Amino acid sequence: MSSSSSLHPRNLHQGQYDFSELVKVMPALQRFVCRNKTGGQTIDFSDNAAVVALNQAILARYYNIKFWQLPPGYLCPPVPGRADYVHYIADLLARGYPELPMGRQFKLLDIGTGANVIYPIIASQSYGWQVYGSEIDAVAIKVAKTIVASNPPLRQHLQIVPQTGSKIFSGVIQHQQQFHLTMCNPPFYASAAEADAASARKWTNLGKGQQGASRNFAGQQHELWCSGGELAFIRQMIEESCLFKHNVCWFTTLVSQHKHLVPLSKLLKSIGAVQTEVIEMRQGQKVSRILAWSFLTSAAQQGWPAA
Repeated sequence: MSSSSSLHPRNLHQGQYDFSELVKVMPALQRFVCRNKTGGQTIDFSDNAAVVALNQAILARYYNIKFWQLPPGYLCPPVPGRADYVHYIADLLARGYPELPMGRQFKLLDIGTGANVIYPIIASQSYGWQVYGSEIDAVAIKVAKTIVASNPPLRQHLQIVPQTGSKIFSGVIQHQQQFHLTMCNPPFYASAAEADAASARKWTNLGKGQQGASRNFAGQQHELWCSGGELAFIRQMIEESCLFKHNVCWFTTLVSQHKHLVPLSKLLKSIGAVQTEVIEMRQGQKVSRILAWSFLTSAAQQGWPAA
């Protein structure tokens, strides 16, 4: 397995992983490196410890992150695909500025940042943005804060915001606070059974069918499923976004299932979104989508927010 040539042009993870370079910055990765069928170097992607070690090496090599650890059972995300999301929304925002938006004056909110804080790490270290990561899980909050505190490059750029109750934006975005972008990787599944069935298919694709329902890449309940699944979660996000139409330039979320775009687009139209975008991301055979919307016209987004 490797990162894909179809990644965003600014994505640092094009082509095959360079394991010799990665091992230099993270020697502990060496014990997980093996040969694939064609004789190239790889790791066993069904081994969570190997995936964690790979991520640690990638984050050290490309993002200057020297400490990154996860509690057992928490989601360990693939970095290249996560980086794509950040770069595509940077392009979206760039339409309103003469140059690529760089620096702490640009503010991003990551909904459900998780213990891994991958999106804030990539965004802050790639663009210098000020990033707020909201999270509802107490363990994830503690681990995320530890990662931020343990890495000097993150301390001036990242802030973890506890989310309380069932609201997505309320209590996270303050009354006069403004964000250039929000992003979210919502829980995809509607139940634990649905998540386990999807995981079993992944194990089969990895040639590890005997692993059954044990989840590859792990993940806690709130990271993987919620009542009503992805569609219900994004519907709630869209409905709540009306209350913050003057606080945010672009709202965005990942949408894993193409069939959800039609009802979500109808909902956006009904609530008065002025602009909507669907951005496709391709990573090998996998296609995912970013749904973006704004209550501001293109003219109003120029240099937003006004100084």
